[in-house]
Amino acid sequence: MNVHFIAIGGSAMHNLAIALHKKGYRVTGSDDEVFEPSKSRLKSYSLLPENEGWYPENISPELDAVILGMHARQDNPELIRAQELGLKIFSYPEYLYEQTKDKIRVVIGGSHGKTTITSMIMHVLRYNQMAFDYMVGAQLEGFDTMVSLTEEAKIAVFEGDEYLSSPIDRRPKFHLYFPDIALLSGIAWDHINVFPTFPFYVEQFQLFADLIEPNGSLIYFGSDENLQQVASKSRADIQKLPYQSHDSVIENGIIYLIADNRKIRLQIFGDHNLQNISGAQLICRQLGLTDEQFYSAIAEFKGASRRLEVLAETENCVVFNDFAHSPSKLKATTEALKKQFPERKLVACLELHTFSSLKKEFLPQYKNSMDEADLAIVYFNPHTIEHKKLEPITQQQVAEAFDSPGLMVSTDSDQLFDFLKSQNWDNSNLLLMTSGNFSGKNLKDLAIQLVCK
Repeated sequence: MNVHFIAIGGSAMHNLAIALHKKGYRVTGSDDEVFEPSKSRLKSYSLLPENEGWYPENISPELDAVILGMHARQDNPELIRAQELGLKIFSYPEYLYEQTKDKIRVVIGGSHGKTTITSMIMHVLRYNQMAFDYMVGAQLEGFDTMVSLTEEAKIAVFEGDEYLSSPIDRRPKFHLYFPDIALLSGIAWDHINVFPTFPFYVEQFQLFADLIEPNGSLIYFGSDENLQQVASKSRADIQKLPYQSHDSVIENGIIYLIADNRKIRLQIFGDHNLQNISGAQLICRQLGLTDEQFYSAIAEFKGASRRLEVLAETENCVVFNDFAHSPSKLKATTEALKKQFPERKLVACLELHTFSSLKKEFLPQYKNSMDEADLAIVYFNPHTIEHKKLEPITQQQVAEAFDSPGLMVSTDSDQLFDFLKSQNWDNSNLLLMTSGNFSGKNLKDLAIQLVCK
């Protein structure tokens, strides 16, 4: 098979390219810019384009498929050439389905927690030596790539993102997987640039449920009112399985699951993760694993990259990095840390970086989302707003929207990091939350400097 990637440097795209290369496909690709870590990883497999840019001559009738990434535009010269030649053009979710249409497909969707739940399931399956294909949105310990496709595996586990599939396919990615087993973790408005109203956003999850294969299963967090509605409106042939937080107890700062009058020690924490565990457990049951197999494995789970990831720690200070950027994720993450370390001061520092988070109309959604922090700080870069062609926002607008006591708002990452370095971190934790890097800062270096003071 000869496959060409247009915009091969994307996070999902380059992982799919590597997966197909490992499967024995002949893979080529192009991009106008490739950043780390994609660049080094593509280079290590001899898949990095020799020259940056778009070259129509890359597209020939011999190609079996062209895979189009979101980074490309509709007027991309290579895309136009592929259309002229009548080649098969796929978005990456379409191609994942193409590769797994004869397998049992498990798809995890929701506005929050989907990466962690997907990671939990992958960890449990691997621990119990079950073969599976997968696609997940974070790098996991023990897994070389974020995508794997094989001939042998009978199961495919996908993280189901609701964002758009490609520049020429405006369907949400998770509408293209047609799951046999689906999970929805919760619905909280996100991606305002694509789904301008909350009802329209919720509708995408209803459509997802409608696309479950006949006699399939829908697993969902039972306390989410929107998911209750989605489940009630779904087809009669679909098995509905609601879940709640797993029973647990905290002893000396450590969470233990309670199951059959015994305690299972966890390496992760937070009410949101107790919900995630319950959802992952139901999926594993559907795949034939026993609860004993699940508990043995989940006790060893350390979490996904950038999901409450520990950057540095001492006996009385921990610096965490988390991908949280939407209001529901901020609230869950700050609450989890305060509950886990109630005696420590919590400084929560958020970078507004996504399109939705920087849009003036969306800011009120953040109201009280960081109230559990002893000190809440919000950073945004006006140049990022300008780059995204959004209406400018002010520090006062941000402060009024969050409405948290003592909230600090910064637009200068140098001053912000100098402030953090000047603080006393004895008996304190720092939570850094961003989908970016605070305008080019090395978060690991900052963490080491703070705990070594």
